[in-house]
Amino acid sequence: MNKRELISGQIYHIYSRGVDKRKIFLDDKDYLRFIHDLFEFNDEAPVLNLGHFFNKNPYIDSVNQYIGRKAKEAKEKRKLLVEILAFCLMPNHYHLLLKQKKDGGITKFMSKLGIGYVNYFNQKYERSGVLFQGRFKSVLINQEAHFIHLPYYIHLNPLDLIESKWEEKEIKDYKRAVKFLESYRWSSYLDYIGKKNFPSVTSREFLNQFFSGPEEYKKETMKWLREIEIKELQNKLLE
Repeated sequence: MNKRELISGQIYHIYSRGVDKRKIFLDDKDYLRFIHDLFEFNDEAPVLNLGHFFNKNPYIDSVNQYIGRKAKEAKEKRKLLVEILAFCLMPNHYHLLLKQKKDGGITKFMSKLGIGYVNYFNQKYERSGVLFQGRFKSVLINQEAHFIHLPYYIHLNPLDLIESKWEEKEIKDYKRAVKFLESYRWSSYLDYIGKKNFPSVTSREFLNQFFSGPEEYKKETMKWLREIEIKELQNKLLE
Protein backbone atom coordinates (compact mmCIF):
# COMPACT_ATOMS: atom_id res chain seq x y z
CA MET A 1 0.00 0.00 0.00
CA ASN A 2 1.22 3.50 -0.71
CA LYS A 3 2.41 5.25 2.45
CA ARG A 4 0.34 8.39 1.92
CA GLU A 5 -2.83 8.74 3.97
CA LEU A 6 -6.04 7.76 2.25
CA ILE A 7 -8.55 10.59 2.46
CA SER A 8 -12.21 10.15 3.32
CA GLY A 9 -14.59 11.23 0.58
CA GLN A 10 -11.99 10.60 -2.11
CA ILE A 11 -12.05 7.89 -4.79
CA TYR A 12 -9.22 5.40 -5.24
CA HIS A 13 -8.28 2.76 -7.76
CA ILE A 14 -7.22 -0.23 -5.66
CA TYR A 15 -5.55 -3.23 -7.23
CA SER A 16 -3.41 -6.22 -6.35
CA ARG A 17 -2.13 -9.41 -7.97
CA GLY A 18 -1.03 -12.83 -6.86
CA VAL A 19 2.53 -13.34 -5.63
CA ASP A 20 4.80 -14.30 -8.55
CA LYS A 21 1.76 -13.56 -10.75
CA ARG A 22 0.14 -16.80 -9.57
CA LYS A 23 -3.59 -17.33 -9.92
CA ILE A 24 -5.64 -16.22 -6.93
CA PHE A 25 -8.93 -17.63 -8.26
CA LEU A 26 -8.85 -21.26 -9.35
CA ASP A 27 -12.54 -22.02 -9.77
CA ASP A 28 -15.98 -20.39 -9.64
CA LYS A 29 -16.26 -20.88 -5.87
CA ASP A 30 -13.12 -18.80 -5.36
CA TYR A 31 -14.55 -15.90 -7.36
CA LEU A 32 -17.82 -16.20 -5.47
CA ARG A 33 -16.06 -16.29 -2.13
CA PHE A 34 -14.18 -13.07 -2.92
CA ILE A 35 -17.40 -11.37 -4.06
CA HIS A 36 -19.09 -12.55 -0.87
CA ASP A 37 -16.17 -11.05 1.07
CA LEU A 38 -16.47 -7.72 -0.77
CA PHE A 39 -19.95 -7.47 0.70
CA GLU A 40 -19.35 -9.11 4.08
CA PHE A 41 -16.23 -7.19 5.11
CA ASN A 42 -17.57 -3.76 4.11
CA ASP A 43 -18.82 -3.00 7.59
CA GLU A 44 -17.34 -1.37 10.68
CA ALA A 45 -18.57 -4.30 12.74
CA PRO A 46 -16.42 -7.44 12.97
CA VAL A 47 -17.44 -10.46 10.93
CA LEU A 48 -18.68 -13.20 13.19
CA ASN A 49 -19.24 -16.06 10.75
CA LEU A 50 -16.94 -16.86 7.85
CA GLY A 51 -18.15 -20.39 7.25
CA HIS A 52 -20.03 -19.74 4.02
CA PHE A 53 -18.91 -22.06 1.25
CA PHE A 54 -22.03 -21.89 -0.93
CA ASN A 55 -22.26 -25.53 -1.89
CA LYS A 56 -25.67 -25.20 -3.49
CA ASN A 57 -26.16 -25.20 -7.24
CA PRO A 58 -26.06 -22.93 -9.06
CA TYR A 59 -23.40 -21.25 -6.94
CA ILE A 60 -24.11 -17.74 -8.19
CA ASP A 61 -27.75 -17.92 -7.13
CA SER A 62 -26.69 -19.20 -3.73
CA VAL A 63 -24.31 -16.29 -3.15
CA ASN A 64 -26.82 -13.73 -4.44
CA GLN A 65 -29.53 -15.09 -2.17
CA TYR A 66 -27.22 -14.87 0.82
CA ILE A 67 -25.95 -11.36 0.02
CA GLY A 68 -29.45 -10.12 -0.84
CA ARG A 69 -30.89 -11.45 2.41
CA LYS A 70 -28.04 -10.00 4.47
CA ALA A 71 -28.39 -6.64 2.71
CA LYS A 72 -32.08 -6.43 3.65
CA GLU A 73 -31.48 -7.56 7.22
CA ALA A 74 -28.62 -5.08 7.78
CA LYS A 75 -29.91 -2.10 5.79
CA GLU A 76 -30.09 0.22 8.81
CA LYS A 77 -27.49 -1.42 11.07
CA ARG A 78 -24.75 -1.66 8.47
CA LYS A 79 -21.99 0.98 8.67
CA LEU A 80 -20.02 0.89 5.44
CA LEU A 81 -16.28 1.47 5.43
CA VAL A 82 -16.24 2.22 1.70
CA GLU A 83 -18.51 2.54 -1.28
CA ILE A 84 -17.62 -0.09 -3.86
CA LEU A 85 -18.23 1.78 -7.11
CA ALA A 86 -16.91 -0.90 -9.47
CA PHE A 87 -14.90 -4.11 -9.40
CA CYS A 88 -13.38 -6.72 -11.67
CA LEU A 89 -11.79 -10.03 -10.70
CA MET A 90 -9.26 -11.69 -12.99
CA PRO A 91 -7.51 -15.05 -12.55
CA ASN A 92 -4.35 -13.52 -11.03
CA HIS A 93 -5.41 -10.00 -9.99
CA TYR A 94 -8.31 -7.71 -9.16
CA HIS A 95 -9.36 -4.08 -9.58
CA LEU A 96 -11.60 -2.10 -7.22
CA LEU A 97 -12.89 1.45 -7.50
CA LEU A 98 -13.55 2.58 -3.92
CA LYS A 99 -14.77 5.75 -2.24
CA GLN A 100 -13.64 5.97 1.37
CA LYS A 101 -16.49 6.74 3.79
CA LYS A 102 -14.64 6.64 7.12
CA ASP A 103 -11.13 7.64 8.16
CA GLY A 104 -9.02 4.55 7.69
CA GLY A 105 -11.93 2.85 5.93
CA ILE A 106 -10.07 1.55 2.89
CA THR A 107 -7.16 0.26 4.95
CA LYS A 108 -9.47 -1.57 7.37
CA PHE A 109 -11.62 -2.95 4.57
CA MET A 110 -8.65 -4.19 2.56
CA SER A 111 -7.08 -5.75 5.65
CA LYS A 112 -10.27 -7.67 6.43
CA LEU A 113 -10.69 -8.64 2.79
CA GLY A 114 -7.09 -9.82 2.38
CA ILE A 115 -6.90 -11.80 5.62
CA GLY A 116 -10.31 -13.36 5.12
CA TYR A 117 -9.76 -14.47 1.55
CA VAL A 118 -6.21 -15.74 2.11
CA ASN A 119 -7.37 -17.81 5.10
CA TYR A 120 -10.13 -19.31 2.96
CA PHE A 121 -7.79 -19.96 0.02
CA ASN A 122 -5.01 -21.52 2.11
CA GLN A 123 -7.43 -23.76 3.97
CA LYS A 124 -9.15 -24.89 0.78
CA TYR A 125 -5.95 -25.65 -1.12
CA GLU A 126 -3.95 -26.90 1.88
CA ARG A 127 -1.24 -24.32 1.52
CA SER A 128 0.37 -21.67 3.73
CA GLY A 129 2.04 -18.30 3.32
CA VAL A 130 1.29 -15.18 1.35
CA LEU A 131 -1.05 -15.14 -1.63
CA PHE A 132 -0.84 -11.53 -2.81
CA GLN A 133 2.20 -9.66 -4.10
CA GLY A 134 2.81 -7.29 -1.21
CA ARG A 135 0.15 -4.88 -0.03
CA PHE A 136 -2.52 -3.46 -2.26
CA LYS A 137 -1.73 -0.52 -4.53
CA SER A 138 -3.83 2.64 -4.31
CA VAL A 139 -4.12 5.47 -6.84
CA LEU A 140 -6.00 8.64 -5.90
CA ILE A 141 -8.40 9.59 -8.68
CA ASN A 142 -8.68 13.35 -8.22
CA GLN A 143 -9.07 14.46 -11.82
CA GLU A 144 -12.38 14.05 -13.61
CA ALA A 145 -10.59 13.22 -16.87
CA HIS A 146 -9.04 10.16 -15.25
CA PHE A 147 -12.11 9.22 -13.22
CA ILE A 148 -14.33 9.05 -16.30
CA HIS A 149 -11.97 6.57 -17.97
CA LEU A 150 -11.44 4.23 -15.04
CA PRO A 151 -14.79 2.34 -14.95
CA TYR A 152 -14.34 1.50 -18.64
CA TYR A 153 -10.79 0.30 -18.08
CA ILE A 154 -11.79 -1.84 -15.09
CA HIS A 155 -14.78 -3.39 -16.81
CA LEU A 156 -12.85 -4.18 -20.00
CA ASN A 157 -10.07 -6.06 -18.23
CA PRO A 158 -11.65 -9.49 -18.91
CA LEU A 159 -10.81 -9.02 -22.59
CA ASP A 160 -7.27 -10.07 -21.65
CA LEU A 161 -8.65 -13.61 -21.56
CA ILE A 162 -9.73 -13.66 -25.23
CA GLU A 163 -8.08 -10.64 -26.91
CA SER A 164 -4.59 -10.25 -25.48
CA LYS A 165 -3.88 -7.11 -27.56
CA TRP A 166 -7.12 -5.25 -26.87
CA GLU A 167 -5.18 -2.43 -25.23
CA GLU A 168 -3.42 -1.84 -28.56
CA LYS A 169 -6.81 -1.80 -30.35
CA GLU A 170 -5.96 -5.04 -32.10
CA ILE A 171 -9.31 -6.75 -31.53
CA LYS A 172 -10.08 -9.37 -34.12
CA ASP A 173 -13.81 -9.67 -33.46
CA TYR A 174 -15.72 -6.89 -31.68
CA LYS A 175 -18.98 -8.85 -31.61
CA ARG A 176 -17.21 -11.71 -29.87
CA ALA A 177 -15.65 -9.25 -27.41
CA VAL A 178 -19.04 -7.74 -26.55
CA LYS A 179 -20.62 -11.16 -26.12
CA PHE A 180 -17.79 -12.28 -23.86
CA LEU A 181 -18.05 -9.20 -21.62
CA GLU A 182 -21.78 -9.78 -21.23
CA SER A 183 -21.15 -13.36 -20.13
CA TYR A 184 -18.33 -12.58 -17.68
CA ARG A 185 -19.82 -12.77 -14.20
CA TRP A 186 -16.86 -11.65 -12.09
CA SER A 187 -17.21 -7.88 -12.43
CA SER A 188 -19.77 -5.14 -11.86
CA TYR A 189 -20.16 -4.52 -15.61
CA LEU A 190 -23.38 -6.52 -15.93
CA ASP A 191 -25.06 -4.57 -13.14
CA TYR A 192 -24.12 -1.30 -14.86
CA ILE A 193 -25.66 -2.40 -18.16
CA GLY A 194 -28.90 -3.47 -16.48
CA LYS A 195 -28.30 -7.20 -16.11
CA LYS A 196 -28.72 -8.22 -12.48
CA ASN A 197 -25.55 -9.97 -11.33
CA PHE A 198 -24.35 -8.95 -7.86
CA PRO A 199 -26.36 -5.74 -7.36
CA SER A 200 -26.03 -5.55 -3.57
CA VAL A 201 -22.22 -5.40 -3.66
CA THR A 202 -21.82 -2.09 -5.48
CA SER A 203 -23.01 1.47 -4.90
CA ARG A 204 -23.84 2.53 -8.46
CA GLU A 205 -25.70 5.80 -7.89
CA PHE A 206 -22.56 7.94 -8.05
CA LEU A 207 -21.29 6.62 -11.39
CA ASN A 208 -24.78 6.52 -12.86
CA GLN A 209 -24.88 10.34 -12.61
CA PHE A 210 -22.37 10.42 -15.48
CA PHE A 211 -24.34 8.12 -17.79
CA SER A 212 -27.85 8.19 -19.23
CA GLY A 213 -28.73 4.63 -18.29
CA PRO A 214 -27.63 1.03 -18.83
CA GLU A 215 -27.88 1.08 -22.63
CA GLU A 216 -25.91 4.32 -22.82
CA TYR A 217 -23.19 2.94 -20.56
CA LYS A 218 -22.90 -0.15 -22.74
CA LYS A 219 -22.60 1.98 -25.90
CA GLU A 220 -20.07 4.33 -24.30
CA THR A 221 -17.96 1.40 -23.10
CA MET A 222 -17.70 0.02 -26.62
CA LYS A 223 -17.01 3.49 -28.03
CA TRP A 224 -14.24 3.95 -25.46
CA LEU A 225 -12.77 0.59 -26.44
CA ARG A 226 -12.59 1.60 -30.10
CA GLU A 227 -11.34 5.18 -29.68
CA ILE A 228 -9.23 5.70 -26.55
CA GLU A 229 -5.46 5.32 -26.56
CA ILE A 230 -5.43 3.01 -23.57
CA LYS A 231 -1.67 2.66 -23.24
CA GLU A 232 -1.33 6.42 -22.85
CA LEU A 233 -3.79 6.36 -19.95
CA GLN A 234 -2.30 3.49 -18.01
CA ASN A 235 0.39 5.58 -16.35
CA LYS A 236 -2.38 7.66 -14.76
CA LEU A 237 -4.75 4.79 -13.98
CA LEU A 238 -2.00 2.53 -12.57
CA GLU A 239 0.21 5.23 -11.08
